[in-house]
Amino acid sequence: LKPSWPQVAAGQEPRACIRRASHRAMAKAAKKSGRKGQEPVTRDYTIHLHKYLHRIQFKKRAPRAIREIRRFASRAMTTKD
Repeated sequence: LKPSWPQVAAGQEPRACIRRASHRAMAKAAKKSGRKGQEPVTRDYTIHLHKYLHRIQFKKRAPRAIREIRRFASRAMTTKD
C-alpha cells in the first residue's frame, strides 16, 4: 500500500499544501479589493403565501401573512428592519 501523501524529506512541505496556502492568500486579496459599501438594489419577488398560510385559522391569516412577508423580506435583504 502506498501512503496517500508522498514521503517528503525533512524540512520540505508537500506541493499541495503550498498551493492551497497561495490560493487562500489570493482569495483574501480579491475580497479586500471588492466593493467598499453595499449599494441599494431593487428586486421584485412573488411570495407564495399559500404555503405559509396552509392550515392557519381564517381569523389569524392576515396577521400571519404580514409576519411572513416581513420574515421573507428580512431573509432576502439580510437585515432585521
